[in-house]
Amino acid sequence: MKKKLIYLLCPILLASVLFTACSNDDDLSATSVIRETTTEENDLDRWLQHYYMLPYNIQFKYRFEDIESSMEYYLTPASYEKSVAMAKLVRHMCLEVYDELTGSCEFIKAYFPKVLCLVGSYAYKTNGSVVLGTAEAGAKITLYNLDNLNTSTVNSKTAYFKTIHHEFGHILNQTKPYSTDFPKISGDKYVQDDCFDVYDDTSSLKDGFITAYASNSAGEDFVEIVSIYVTRTAEEWEEKMVTAGTSGREIIESKLTIVKSYMENSWNINLDDMRAVILRRASEAPHLNFSDLTIEAE
Repeated sequence: MKKKLIYLLCPILLASVLFTACSNDDDLSATSVIRETTTEENDLDRWLQHYYMLPYNIQFKYRFEDIESSMEYYLTPASYEKSVAMAKLVRHMCLEVYDELTGSCEFIKAYFPKVLCLVGSYAYKTNGSVVLGTAEAGAKITLYNLDNLNTSTVNSKTAYFKTIHHEFGHILNQTKPYSTDFPKISGDKYVQDDCFDVYDDTSSLKDGFITAYASNSAGEDFVEIVSIYVTRTAEEWEEKMVTAGTSGREIIESKLTIVKSYMENSWNINLDDMRAVILRRASEAPHLNFSDLTIEAE
C-alpha cells in the first residue's frame, strides 16, 4: 500500500514543481549556478608570470588538470616543491641555454611549445615501459615522474632535460626540414615500434644508432643524436663510439656531420657551443636556490 501511495504522489508532485517553475520564470536570477574553479595566486604563479609568460609566452602548468592530461594512464599531480624546482631547472638548463646561444629570448619565444605541463607520477604503458615526456604538435611538452626529481644530483644527463632537447629538436625539424641524405644512411634498418625488442642501448651502437630508440625512425634518430650529443661530455661521447666499433662509429659520425650542419645552417647554432653551455649550466644547477621565488628588479 505504501508503494502505491509513493507512485501516485509522484505525478502530483512533478506537476506542482513544473507549475511553480513556470510561474516564476521572471524571478530567475541571470547569474549561472555553474562557477569556474578559481585558485588563489601564490608566489610560484607570480614567479612564473615574470620568468615564463612575460619573456617567452610559455604557460608552465604544475597544477593537475584533466584536460591537459592523458586519460590513458593513472597519473598524480606534481608537488608544489618539485614544481618550483623544475621551473627553475628548465629555465636554467634549457630555455636560457638558447638565450645564451642566440643572444635573446626571441628564439624560444618563437619556437618553443607554449605549454609545459608537469605530472608527479610515471606514465606506465601496457608493455611495462614508462613515458618520460611527450610533445603534442609542437604546442605542449609534458614531463612525468616529478616525484623522483632530486635537485642535489641533477646533471646534464637527467632524463627530463634530455627529453626537452629531444622534443624541441622535433619542433625545429618540423619548422625547417633536415637534409634528405640523413634517412639514407641507415635506410631500411629502422624498425619502428620494435626498436626496444630489437636493440638495447649497447647493441644499437654497433648498428649505427646512438640509442635503441633512435632505430625507431629517421626523425627519432636525428633528435636522439642532438639530445645525446649536447648532454654528454666529449669523453662520454667517445666511450659510445668505442662501443660502436669501426662500422657503428662511421655511421653515427656521418649522421652527426649532417646534424651539426643542419643546426649551424638552419638555426645558426653550433652544436659544440651548445654542448659547452649545457654542461656548464648543468654543473651549476644543483646549487640553484630552490626555495627563493623573489622576482628581481630589472
